[in-house]
Amino acid sequence: MTLINQIRNCRLCAPRFAATATRHAPRPVVWFRPGAPILIAGQAPGMRVHLAGRPFADRSGDRLRDWTGIDEDIFYDRSRVAVVPMAFCFPGYDARGADLPPPPICSATWHERVMEQLSPGLLILVGGHAQRWHLGSAAKGGVTETVRRWRDHAPVIFPLPHPSWRNTGWLKRNPWFEAELLPELRHAVDQILRETDDTSGPALPDPLP
Repeated sequence: MTLINQIRNCRLCAPRFAATATRHAPRPVVWFRPGAPILIAGQAPGMRVHLAGRPFADRSGDRLRDWTGIDEDIFYDRSRVAVVPMAFCFPGYDARGADLPPPPICSATWHERVMEQLSPGLLILVGGHAQRWHLGSAAKGGVTETVRRWRDHAPVIFPLPHPSWRNTGWLKRNPWFEAELLPELRHAVDQILRETDDTSGPALPDPLP
């Protein structure tokens, strides 16, 4: 069984999810293919993504695609963009109705094995969980400070805040993000897509999730 199918069949967190307010069953959203030049490392699927079976199939995804300059056709082409969150399943809601954090058992079980199959030329780190895993001590100080130091990692790695619309206030308080970081991110995305499109053949069709 391939690693992708192993993750799709994972039920490690079934008792944990059954105990949440949503009482949902696991539905790993697995969206990567070895050889994709861009890797988006995120947190965990939300409810809409859980129902859709596709990563960032929500308003956060609209904002992330705007940030990166990637349209939906390219974003969902797994030969170009891999999306690997720190947990593949929707974790459920807490007592206040907010998304629970990704269960650590997911990344402990799968993340290193997935990364062994990937060799992206551009890594986009969305949110604190992904930044701490991929950057280690360089992510100390929280998301704002990690993103503020984006030049330490560019043009290969770009740390981003979560594109949730709840972070609109953060964007207003940190105008440098849109004025300085995003143009460089879009340039890096455009450059790596041009380079890989020049050296690769036509994309293979993706199977349904």
